[in-house]
Amino acid sequence: MKSTLFILTLVSFFYTSPFVTAQTKIHEVNLSGNSYVTEQREGANITEKGLSNWTEESSLIQTYVYFSKPQTISLYVKGVSEEKAVILVKFNKKQKKIKIDGGKFESLVGKYKIESPGYYAIGLQGIERKGKVFADVSSFLIHSEDDHLVYVHDFTDYWARRGPSVHLNFKMPKDTIEWFYNEVTVPEGNDVIGSYYMANGFGEGYFGMQCNSSKERRILFSVWSPFNTEDPKLIPDSLKIKMLRKGEGVYIGEFGNEGSGGQSFLRYNWKAGNTYKFLTQIKPDGKGCTIYTSYFFASDENRWRLIASFLRPQTDVYYTRAHSFLENFIPEQGYLSRQVYFGNQWYKTKDGRWISNNSASFSHDATAKAGVRLDYQGGYDKSNNSFYLRNCGFFSQSTKFGTIFQRNEESDHPEIDFVNLENL
Repeated sequence: MKSTLFILTLVSFFYTSPFVTAQTKIHEVNLSGNSYVTEQREGANITEKGLSNWTEESSLIQTYVYFSKPQTISLYVKGVSEEKAVILVKFNKKQKKIKIDGGKFESLVGKYKIESPGYYAIGLQGIERKGKVFADVSSFLIHSEDDHLVYVHDFTDYWARRGPSVHLNFKMPKDTIEWFYNEVTVPEGNDVIGSYYMANGFGEGYFGMQCNSSKERRILFSVWSPFNTEDPKLIPDSLKIKMLRKGEGVYIGEFGNEGSGGQSFLRYNWKAGNTYKFLTQIKPDGKGCTIYTSYFFASDENRWRLIASFLRPQTDVYYTRAHSFLENFIPEQGYLSRQVYFGNQWYKTKDGRWISNNSASFSHDATAKAGVRLDYQGGYDKSNNSFYLRNCGFFSQSTKFGTIFQRNEESDHPEIDFVNLENL
């Protein structure tokens, strides 16, 4: 009789609890793939186990979740602490102090009403601690009836925290294309460390500009080897990318971990708000190989600069797959939004005719395809007649894969002294 009474009481609790309904699901949002230290980064770390080495009160840890509809949720914080501590959880314009007694904890933060769909940040800050750290926080538990809650799960934390990469795929003419010209502008405030604003992509490599650190920026040009490996040391000599020419101050080396091949870069302090020109030539040498050459117009110096000219063996192609992309290559920077404009694209055929490009289709990478991030966008900006790409930052307006954009066709092709380029 006592057993039956216990079961009836337990059933009654689940049907009357304000936090649990028949439709409620418990989503465990791990900090390892969804969180960033956005203030005082030296005072906390995000690792594969979650938040660790959390020592500074001024450190702010933000965890991002997308809610697909208005709803009411319950929020819990889960982790472990060696000593007593007090932490602060901020969510939806409210904040709650959580007292931790030491050991494992799974504490209710509160019940919250989500008024509209979109990304929301769960903030963590330390208040008091007796031990070396406030706590090691592994996850937040969200009790919700939302079947389409978006957060990182069943996916690689590294790539998810980098954020989705986005691409513009330009419509190429049926003519044989030898040259591709593109203009790139990073708006002021969008020169975010860890960004690659890739201008001239082609079937065998890419050419663009990076923001590498607070002190360094690069113009980067790379060509993949036809030998498929992640380690450039494994490429046979006969299949290595060979340098034919290099520009003033340009570094020549190799790259790996995304295929392998030849790499070149110029350290150049490009500036947000300025427009820079990129020009790439791809032409067979008539001996079973292809020559790839890229030039960068340094607007601040008002001159064209040679980056490099490479020979790719066992290749007989002209320019294919003209595209641009935007990516973040530093996982810790994946919570910061960035945007770039691409305008005035032109093709030049092998017989010397210029053809303007006015069409691009939008695509994204596996992170976006997996549905674990929604902060990806592309489009057309009428004010400067340019295509644009935007990613990261947890904005909620995504662009559908395959969307086609049109820009007004330019009437005047670039004026370039090609003879002078050969002498650089």
